[in-house]
Amino acid sequence: MVGTPTKPVDEHYGYCCHSCHFKKANALLCVDNTFASSFTKPLDLGADIIMHSATKYLGGHSDVIQGALMMNDAELREKLYFIQKSCGAVPGPMDCFLVLRGIKTLHVRMKQHCENGEKIAHWLRNNPKVGKVYWPGFEDNAGYAVAKKQMRGFGGMISFVLKDESIEAANKVLTGTHLFSLAESLGGVESLINHLTSMTHARIPVKNVLRTACRWINKTGVWVLKMLMT
Repeated sequence: MVGTPTKPVDEHYGYCCHSCHFKKANALLCVDNTFASSFTKPLDLGADIIMHSATKYLGGHSDVIQGALMMNDAELREKLYFIQKSCGAVPGPMDCFLVLRGIKTLHVRMKQHCENGEKIAHWLRNNPKVGKVYWPGFEDNAGYAVAKKQMRGFGGMISFVLKDESIEAANKVLTGTHLFSLAESLGGVESLINHLTSMTHARIPVKNVLRTACRWINKTGVWVLKMLMT
C-alpha cells in the first residue's frame, strides 16, 4: 500500500513504478488517494485498489466518518464486499447521504482548494520567519515532476518549518492565527492548522518521526495547513 502525496511533507511517488514492482511480486497495489482525491486516477496508472477517507474531501463538511474502497475488478469487489458484509462494517444511510452530498460539490471545492493553497504556499515561502515550505507545486520540489504528471492540481495541503525551533515560537503560531482553526483533520470547508509532534504524532518519539515520516523536519516538528474555502 502506498499514499501519494504523503503526510506530512507531501512527497510524491509514481504509481506506474510501484505497479511494476507489485505485479512482479503477484501482489495488489492499494493507493491511499485521500490527499489527491479527484486530482489523480490511480486505477488508470496501475493501481488495483483506491482507498479514500471519505471523511475528508469526499464528504467535505467535517460531519461524517466514513471510508471507501474503489476498484475496477468485479471479482475483487465481491471478495471485499463479502468481508464487509460478514464483519458488519456497513455505513448508515445518513452517512452515505452526507458523502453523496459532498461529492456534488467536490469539483468546485477542490478547484478553490488548489487556488488558495498556491497563494498560501508562496506567501509562506516569502515569509522571513519560515525556514522551509513543503508543497508539490514548487518547481524545485523533489516530487514536482511526478505530481505534475499524475495530478491535475497541486492541492492546498502545505507543511512548513519555522526558523525558530523553540516550542514558544510554535505555540505563538498556534495561538496567533485568525483564519485557521487549530484542529486535526483536513478536506472540509474549514481552514485548519496543526502541529505534528504535539498533536497527530505526539505519541511517536521525535527521532522516529524524523526518520520515518519527515526526514527534513526540525525538532519542533512541522506545521501542516489544511486550507480550503477560507
